[in-house]
Amino acid sequence: QVQLVESGGGLVQAGGSLRLSCAASGLTLSSVAMGWFRQAPGKGREFVSAISWSGLNTDYQDAVKGRFTISRDNAKNTVYLQMNSLKPEDTAVYYCAAGARASYYGPQITEYEHWGQGTLVTVSS
Repeated sequence: QVQLVESGGGLVQAGGSLRLSCAASGLTLSSVAMGWFRQAPGKGREFVSAISWSGLNTDYQDAVKGRFTISRDNAKNTVYLQMNSLKPEDTAVYYCAAGARASYYGPQITEYEHWGQGTLVTVSS
């Protein structure tokens, strides 16, 4: 049984930083691409970032480019999202997701097969 467990969310002031972690079990992380998505109150789930199975390729939503960094440690079966210069509009529940195939990393939500339960990030102004 595949489980993805996010952690690291919380309350932070605008301009601050947080690092989210996503620990995987029941899945060999090195065989799949991974993504981070978020869902703000009253809005749909949107793509934030993704990383290829090797970690060599990444993709970001334009609004977070230059502020967020995705990384992975396949030995620890964990994916990270470092979030700097946080803004109130970054407030959302953040979800990690495991891709359905190793070759795709990107914003298409339907390409992700397994999802975590989410971790709440709240950025105050």
